[in-house]
Amino acid sequence: MKKLILVTIGLSALLILSMSCLAQAPTSTAGIEKDLDLMRRDLRSEKKQILAMNVSFTADEATRFWPVYDAYAKEMTANYDNFYGVIKDYAAHQTTLTDAQALSMIKRWNDIQIDLAKTRGKYIPLIEKVVPGRKAALFFQIDRRLYALMDLQIASEIPLVTQ
Repeated sequence: MKKLILVTIGLSALLILSMSCLAQAPTSTAGIEKDLDLMRRDLRSEKKQILAMNVSFTADEATRFWPVYDAYAKEMTANYDNFYGVIKDYAAHQTTLTDAQALSMIKRWNDIQIDLAKTRGKYIPLIEKVVPGRKAALFFQIDRRLYALMDLQIASEIPLVTQ
């Protein structure tokens, strides 16, 4: 648990240092795309390591858990790809955004949030079949915290819609 706290503090510090506190200047599509790609690569490469450091799997549990995790991560990535598509669309149209476009984007974002929750819900029984309940719960807690950090970083980089 101490490892998780230290990793969370470290990631939070990096997040705070990289944030541009509620930036309001228009953001270029190329800049958004570059930032999203870098962030996604960093998180993907470190996520498994963070999980392995904080959830103590036996060899048998690890053999059963990681393939299920990989399938889960693939589905979550597909959902986040849709999310990044909304962000890129917003970046491309933020200075000319109509009311209809703004509403369409927020509805798409909401649908993606529902899909993310459904994916997590789908994998709860699959994860609990391969590891004990406490380890499954710990996995989902850590997973959610990592995604929350990523969501916070993304939100901090996107200018608010102008009126």
